[in-house]
Amino acid sequence: MALYLVGSVMPPWSADRFDGHGHYSRIFSWATRSSLDMHEEQRTALEQRTERPSKRKAARDARQLRFNGTGSGGTGCPSVHEDVESGEVIVHGPPLTDADDIARLRHLSEGEVAVVVPRELLVDWTPKDMTRQARIIGPDEFEGLFRTFSHSAWRLETRRRFASDEATDTYRQFVETGDVDWPVEDPYCELIRSQTSRGKRVERVRIVDHPPTTGQLYLLNNARRNSSLGEDIRNVWRVDADRLQLPPEDFWLFDSRLAAKLRFDDDDHLVDVELITEPAEVVRYSVIRDAAWHHAVPYEEFAAKLSDSE
Repeated sequence: MALYLVGSVMPPWSADRFDGHGHYSRIFSWATRSSLDMHEEQRTALEQRTERPSKRKAARDARQLRFNGTGSGGTGCPSVHEDVESGEVIVHGPPLTDADDIARLRHLSEGEVAVVVPRELLVDWTPKDMTRQARIIGPDEFEGLFRTFSHSAWRLETRRRFASDEATDTYRQFVETGDVDWPVEDPYCELIRSQTSRGKRVERVRIVDHPPTTGQLYLLNNARRNSSLGEDIRNVWRVDADRLQLPPEDFWLFDSRLAAKLRFDDDDHLVDVELITEPAEVVRYSVIRDAAWHHAVPYEEFAAKLSDSE
């Protein structure tokens, strides 16, 4: 059975007036799936059984799976994944094998395989509220998060470019000269400097392609300015991010309590920001932060290695 959650989308807005370099819904369903570790004929039969044209991409396209969480400590099974395209949830775990138990199951069709998972797995890592709607916040409320956080603001930047960056004088200066005379007294600088001076942490991990895009090099240059404000900025190569299964989502995490997911259109313009407070989602973002931060390199070291390789 599938559950449907309808998200709302607000009209586009620009965040340029807050973050000078561009830093400032969907209908989905979930359906419980059997173990991805089952032998091939069972998995093939199950995928054919559960294929729905309205929910799934063409069979030739691979699912874009996101790891939500596991209830088994470090062993990795059972676990919950989500198809980020369709919103379907895939649960895998050890199959139910007792013939008498299987015979008592209702509506188990040919090709389907039942799996056994702890109740806590579903409580912790699957959607809880069928009526929950995405909460879209405007630029003023988004800016307010940077004024009111208590101890940490952490960012994962995953994009190859930001359209708002390319509309700035500093970007044109960087393209023309390879360097930027960064302003240090704009509202963003004053806000971040005031927060870090109180001992609060503002941290970022930026994913970088090899070779880096112009936009990524621009932000690597920008890291000098932001670091002078008290930010701790680190970088990780995209190939390493993919190995770590870091998601494509671009987000801020505040106090390990709430997340602000930045949503962009196909032309790399910021469309809106979704505020997320659901505990399981916040934990998922915290897990992403821990993995990214552990493997990322301070921007000075990253820039030096990049310069040596050129």
